[in-house]
Amino acid sequence: MRWHQTRQGLLAENVANADTPGYQGRDLAPYSFSERLGQVSSADLGTRTTRPMHISVSSSSVSGHDARRLNSFEVTPEGNGVSLEDEMMKVTSNLMDYQAATSLYQKSVRILKNALGRQA
Repeated sequence: MRWHQTRQGLLAENVANADTPGYQGRDLAPYSFSERLGQVSSADLGTRTTRPMHISVSSSSVSGHDARRLNSFEVTPEGNGVSLEDEMMKVTSNLMDYQAATSLYQKSVRILKNALGRQA
């Protein structure tokens, strides 16, 4: 969810600077779970395997997201490489992904409340 929030900010900057001469749009690199799993912090959680099918859990550090410059095919005579149509498509896609993540989070909280015997 943080990745989507950060990306939304960058996309908003791109839209706001669509008419700024020389401005090059920025976007985040796609989120990679495998990359995040490789960044395990030294504060690992110890688990005990009581059944062979159980998995071990470790805590991972959450680092900042790096923005990258976009290579645009359309460049205006002023040197601006931001296409409003492309940016608005990215904003809409990002919003839909964020809403899906939020919905899944809310449902998982409801499931946990029901499991604890509390009404959601």
